[in-house]
Amino acid sequence: MDGVERDGGGGRFGVRRAAGVVAGCLTAPAGLLYLLVAGVALGGFLLWPRTRAYALEVLGSGARRLVELERRRRTRFFGDRFPEAHQGPGGGGAVRYLAARSWAGIVCAVVLALLAFGLVLAVLLAGGVARGAFGPAELLAQLVLGGVLLFLGLQGLFALTALDARLAREHFGPSERELLRRRIDELSVSRAAVVGAVDTERRRIERDLHDGVQQRLVALAMLIGRARRGGARDPERAAELLGQAHREAQEVLAELREVAWRAYPSALDSLGLEEALGGVAQRCALPLRIAYEVAGPLPRPVETAAYFVVSEAVTNAAKHADATAVSVRVAGAPGGPLTVRIEDDGRGGADPAGGGLTGLRGRVAALDGVLRIDSPLGGPTTIVAELPCV
Repeated sequence: MDGVERDGGGGRFGVRRAAGVVAGCLTAPAGLLYLLVAGVALGGFLLWPRTRAYALEVLGSGARRLVELERRRRTRFFGDRFPEAHQGPGGGGAVRYLAARSWAGIVCAVVLALLAFGLVLAVLLAGGVARGAFGPAELLAQLVLGGVLLFLGLQGLFALTALDARLAREHFGPSERELLRRRIDELSVSRAAVVGAVDTERRRIERDLHDGVQQRLVALAMLIGRARRGGARDPERAAELLGQAHREAQEVLAELREVAWRAYPSALDSLGLEEALGGVAQRCALPLRIAYEVAGPLPRPVETAAYFVVSEAVTNAAKHADATAVSVRVAGAPGGPLTVRIEDDGRGGADPAGGGLTGLRGRVAALDGVLRIDSPLGGPTTIVAELPCV
């Protein structure tokens, strides 16, 4: 993610960049001249504490006009598109940018002048060689010296153009350091969210096993024990108890299978996302319509995240939203993001900061995806997850 966006490359764009470099060399003396004249005129006011703020504002207002020219130059010749949130430096920031940019532009102009002078000398050298005015040793020395100076000049020119771009990013948009810091913060938040979501899921599985499966197994053991103790005295009662135990065992298996599916659906590994979502529809207590519009295979982490987004959203709609129907659309084109859209006709009012939705947001953010929740009071509730597939 860059602080600015750029156009594509090509020969035409290369000519525009060269024109932009030359334009920067022409605007640099104007900026430096303004700073010198305005600095001398306002020097006394800048030194006096009572008038310093006003003098800085006067100095900055003129600097901002020149800085705006630099912004337009970067946009016109280099194709930079700066974030709208950054309207350019103001006050002291404009003065600092103008000072750094002016000195860099003047040095760039000097380097270009030296390269042009070197080109003139190269033409003269070629004429001297044609007339036989140089011997082999002298010609070799001239070529080595000219090659070294040409290399240094080109390296200096490339470094100065890179400095110009870096100054523009730092003053008109997020700097590289700021972008890196933001990225680190995003990764830290998403990692913490994923850890929290995993812990929450583990606690839920533990509750399901303890309050559901474990209690049913205790009841099953009691039924079998009663059947064993009374089997000799009352065979019919023992048979009835064994029948209850059989039904209880079937219910325990179904509940254990449900817990296993919530932990991780094995159908994802064997059948893929479409079939796994079909399993969600079969177990859903509400009418669930699924539209699967994906061409080609998906990365395994994307499939897993998409499955849990759908499963959690459908479960929330069935438990908390008083919904009567849910629709799911999963769409994606090759090379593009996978879009998962879940909509229910419930009462709305879902809390984006709730535990379940926070866990989903963390799971999606861990893949650099985006989760959007629209749940006005009265409904409907729409959850859209965009997952990059690269």
